[in-house]
Amino acid sequence: MVRRMTAAAVPSSADLVLDAVVVGGGLAGLACGVALASGGLEVAVVDREDPAATLDAGFDGRTSAIAWGAQRVLDGIGVWAAAAAQAEPILEIRVADQDAPLFLHYDHADLGDAPLGYIVENRVLRRALLSRAAALPTLRHLAPAAVARVESAPARAVAHLADGRRLAASLVVAADGKNSALRREAGIRTVAWSYPQAGIVCTVRHERPHGGIAVEHFLPAGPFAILPMTGGNRSSIVWTERADLAPAMMALGEADFTAELAVRFGDFLGDLELEGPRWAYPLSFLLAERFAADRLALINEAAHVIHPIAGQGLNLGIRDIAALAELVVDARRLGLDVGNADTLARYERWRRPDTVALAAVTDGLNRLFSNDVAPVRWARDLGLAAVNRVPPLKRLLMRHAMGTVGALPRLVRGERL
Repeated sequence: MVRRMTAAAVPSSADLVLDAVVVGGGLAGLACGVALASGGLEVAVVDREDPAATLDAGFDGRTSAIAWGAQRVLDGIGVWAAAAAQAEPILEIRVADQDAPLFLHYDHADLGDAPLGYIVENRVLRRALLSRAAALPTLRHLAPAAVARVESAPARAVAHLADGRRLAASLVVAADGKNSALRREAGIRTVAWSYPQAGIVCTVRHERPHGGIAVEHFLPAGPFAILPMTGGNRSSIVWTERADLAPAMMALGEADFTAELAVRFGDFLGDLELEGPRWAYPLSFLLAERFAADRLALINEAAHVIHPIAGQGLNLGIRDIAALAELVVDARRLGLDVGNADTLARYERWRRPDTVALAAVTDGLNRLFSNDVAPVRWARDLGLAAVNRVPPLKRLLMRHAMGTVGALPRLVRGERL
């Protein structure tokens, strides 16, 4: 259980003393709290949302591409079993530039039996995370609740909640999104910009089964992804459109919207039918200049926001969580302060190269493919075809997409925390 200190031991500025406070109860914040508690730490996750509301299909209709390495992390912290039945394995990925005959094809069989990843509805992941959180005796999920401010001191930080509660902890984890108040209050600057694009997300039914194949078309406005979902005849659409055109697309009636969708989708899976609502959101880039400050670690979108061109955003955040959890749990096992400056510096050194590299690649790919200049189009089509014809290079890129390249945390390697 979360430890309550005696009146004599409780600092005057805190009601509860914990090892860590995670601020933000989205997918990454919940996963971080579960990972830390799975390692034996006493943790509170402070979540602005009502948990019951977040499980409604209308709250978040998006899906997430969970790479093989990220799936191992979720399995290692006891979450995956509750989501597996509703996760569709990605067996192949086909990348094509508009209507060009040249393309890039990834097949999981080239690397063994493991799928390249999975497509999972966000509400399914959230339900699995909430179930696991409720089963961990050292995790307290405070929701709905908000952090008003955080005070940092040499020995601990104190999170002041809006309802007056005060939580003291050795470590505070900022999982409060791209507009992170904790990052701003810590004085951490960012490199950031908005893309002239919006992401339109919806689910469709189609006549023919998808066969576990994910397809990404590069169109002049940006990438158009067709992601296989459970049931065989359902796919999630991530449609990148010009920001000035997206509102008009969203305002179309269902029949007209489906017709516009079909023009981009193609007819390889037969007739389409829109299933459920649609969402649109602006696309942006953000990279924090530091991933840590005094007793503070940034994870996921508090540290980085990348273009969804390769579906790697949440996977990058899950690798943050795996690395941070390993360092913090190891520090605790050695009897060290889990929020000490050395541990946080090691976290930043570990995560920054992977993050900067992926942020640069996704930004560069989006800029390269989101245009219709003929010489550039010919060059990139030849590039796709060249990669497709060099098996060692293609296998390396596949392992990158699976999140299994580089200095991997134990959880990503399939080992115990």
